[in-house]
Parts: sequence; structure tokens; C-alpha cells
Amino acid sequence: MFSKILIANRGEIAVRIIHACRELGVRSATVYSEADVNSLHVQLADEAYCIGPPPALESYLDMAKIIACAQECGAEAIHPGYGFLAENHKFAGKVAKAGLVFIGPPAKALKLVGFKLDARKAVSQAGVAVIPGMSGTAKDAKAFAKEADAIGYPVLIKASAGGGGKGMRVAADQKELAKALEGAAREAESAFGDATMYLEKFLEKPRHVEFQMLADSHGNVVHLFERECSIQRRHQKIVEESPSPALDDGLRAEMGDAALKVVAASGYQNAGTVEFLLTPRGDFYFLEVNARIQVEHPITEAVVGVDLVAEQIKIAAGEQLTLKQEELSQRGWAIECRIYAEDAEQGFLPASGKILFMEEPKGPGIRVDSGITSGDQVSVYYDPILSKVIAWGADRESARKRMVSALASYPILGIKTTVGFLHDLMLHPAFIKGETHTGFIDQHMADWRSDKDSELLGLASAVAAVAETRGLDGRTAGDDSPQKRAFDPWLDVGRWEIGK
Repeated sequence: MFSKILIANRGEIAVRIIHACRELGVRSATVYSEADVNSLHVQLADEAYCIGPPPALESYLDMAKIIACAQECGAEAIHPGYGFLAENHKFAGKVAKAGLVFIGPPAKALKLVGFKLDARKAVSQAGVAVIPGMSGTAKDAKAFAKEADAIGYPVLIKASAGGGGKGMRVAADQKELAKALEGAAREAESAFGDATMYLEKFLEKPRHVEFQMLADSHGNVVHLFERECSIQRRHQKIVEESPSPALDDGLRAEMGDAALKVVAASGYQNAGTVEFLLTPRGDFYFLEVNARIQVEHPITEAVVGVDLVAEQIKIAAGEQLTLKQEELSQRGWAIECRIYAEDAEQGFLPASGKILFMEEPKGPGIRVDSGITSGDQVSVYYDPILSKVIAWGADRESARKRMVSALASYPILGIKTTVGFLHDLMLHPAFIKGETHTGFIDQHMADWRSDKDSELLGLASAVAAVAETRGLDGRTAGDDSPQKRAFDPWLDVGRWEIGK
């Protein structure tokens, strides 16, 4: 096992990896940009190193700085989390060349599955159905238009090096295609450093179902069943659940076997997901491999009982999987809601600013993976995900009710968030029935508006909580001076004395 791991990420996923390191007895070192100097992951890590200014290209995407930092601090491995460099085969190769371990797939497998055009080809050859689309890229808009005519509109424009919904656009006709191509390519270049694009047939109202995979370097591979991730905005997931309401035992086994074929065809190792689109008729098509830990991994942990981040680290350290496919099973139901700093009433526009106060929900079956605390400044430089709420129950309805309760008691003041939107989504009749698909928000919640009375009630509750700890006059409790001061644990925890 490693003695020290460098975490090349930020926010809630960096915090999650730090916790896994602690449980394994591994020291954690993390990097941060100048914008993240006070961030939670910096406070929790055993060591933290500034690697540059706020723009990601000058910090979290700077391969040389990250590798140099790992070498200088004595880390033996680098965990990339998700996003940033997590699926960059060049980075994985540079890490290995520097004598370090990349906690993820080897560079060769990462290149194959990370470059979606190559992955489509390999998966098709393995006998798994792929969505109709291009087998390669094109040089200019005219060539793409010709391909789109052959595929048939609407088409989905995708970044071959992409993931997380970035570099994706839908074009309903040739008029929309050129503009959508330009926007998608620009976003892909910024997010992944690669603007290679291709087209797929846009499927109407499919379900997005993915299978969690683990594969070691000794030839052992298992799937840990499915997650449904159909509720999305801008092609990015915001609600996930496991199991999927759409799968019976037969279809689950069929899709699981297809996922194992994909892993075998790619020579994949470590944790990742094989993703499918499932049509209302029950046909499923390979979508992509996400070659990293997923944002939604906690719901699999909840229903299967496996620590996926710990398994990642063990596999990277050369350990053999002890999990057996026939011994794995799903227990209960779990739902995850992603909390973003976004304004759902304004098309999910990113929000920024200072978090004046927040309090995480608690209760049976509730887990919160978070990268924020009260007083944090939410930056404009990075993905606006703040935290994730996970609710587990014995069945879907009990998990859903727990999620409703959790979201109703999650005040985050100072910035716009998606908490209220997600709360109302959990109450929508179509969601309650399990009638989910990738067009759910456009169909059911496009005109959503917040309940101002609920907002005011939440605000009042939060203000009361702040007043209880800080005093109604704005001073910290226990402070007799007329001036404000910051919270001081030595003065504010009440009576104390050093034990003899």
C-alpha cells in the first residue's frame, strides 16, 4: 500500500478521496489554486500545495506542476478524481514515466476508452450494439453536414475526448449544426484540450443507465450493478438512483454481461463505468466508458456495500480484487441529488458568491459528500458542483421520502443553488412513478419557479441558527466587546479547563 497519495483535484471529490486515504492509513497531499486557498479540501488534507493562479489551465490542468509537486512531496501515486485530468491518457503516461502510479486505467486503455471514437469501434467489434453515428471525425462544417444528412436529424454533437456533458450539443437541422459544432468544439478545447468532434443519432427520451465496474491487474473484473442517471440538464446528470426502475433481473443480467465484454475488449483496469442508453422498447446501446470514479458513485456504495475509492487505491497498489461477481448483490435503494451553485429559474446559469451560512441535512440513511462550508467563496473558475445528498431506504419510495426531507432541511444562504428545484423534482408525480428519461426536465420542469414562502421559511430558520451561535447583535456568543470578531474556539466553546 502507498504511504502518501497526491490528490490532483478540488472540491467534494478531493474531500472524498482524503477520507478514503485516512481509512487506509495513507497520508494525503492535495493541490490547490490561489482561488481555493481556504477551501475545505485544503484544510482536511495532511499536506496542501499551491500550484498556480485560478484558471484551470494554469493550475489543475498543468500536468508538469502536478507531477513535480508529487515528486517533491514524496507521494508515490496521484489520484485524479473526476474531471480535469482524470481521463487524460497523456497525463497518465507522464505520471508513469515519472515513476509514479496513476490511480486509474493504464495510459493505453485510457486512450482507447477515453477517445470515444476508438471506444465505439472496439465495442462494436466485441459484439455490443452502439448508437448509430460517425466512425471518425470530419474536417469542416460541410463534411459534418454531409454526415448528419446520412445519420438523420436530430443529431448529437459530441467531443471525442469529452465527458460530464461538456462539448455536447443537439442540432435539429443543418441550420443549427454549424453553430452547435463551433460551441461544442470551443467548450471541449477548454475542458479537455482536444476539440475533436463526432456525431451520433440523437435518441428521443431514452434512459441513461450505467454499470459500475472494477478490474484489477490480475485479470479479475466485476460489475457492481447499475445506476440510472436519466435526469439531466445540459446533458449532465443531476439525479441518479440505484437500482434502475426500468430493469428487471433478465435485462440487468444482459446489460451487465455487455458491460463485462466492453471491459474485456479495452483491457481496462481500476474503477470505471460502462454507459448505455436504454430505449422505451428495451433496446440498449453502448454510449461510452467513463474511465474514472463517477460523481454518483456513493449510491452504488450504499446499495452494494463496497467502498469504491478504497478499491481504486488498492487496485492501483497492485492488490487483487477479493470481490466475486456471484457474491455481489443490491440491497435497498439509493438516490443522489447533486447540489450545484446554479439558478434553475434562469436556465441553470452558474452562480457565484459567498456562502453566508449552510447546514447539512442529517438523519437515518442520509449521507452528504461536500466540498463547502459556511464562509466559502464559490468561484466562477470551476464546475459549480457544491455537494451531493445521498438518501438510502429499504425501497425506492422510502429513499425518495428521505431525500425530500433532507432537501427541505438543507439551507445554503448567499448564493443560488439547485436545492429547491431538486426538492420539487422529488415530489413530481412522474418521478414518483419512476417515469424518468433524459428529456424529463424539459418535459416536466422547464417552467419551474421557486416557492418564495419556502425560501423565506428556510432563510428565517438559518438566520435563527446563526443568531444562536453568533448573538443577535452580530457578535460571537461569549464576546463582551462592542466590536465584531471571528469565531474563536478557545473563547466560544463555553467553560473549559486543561485536565490534570
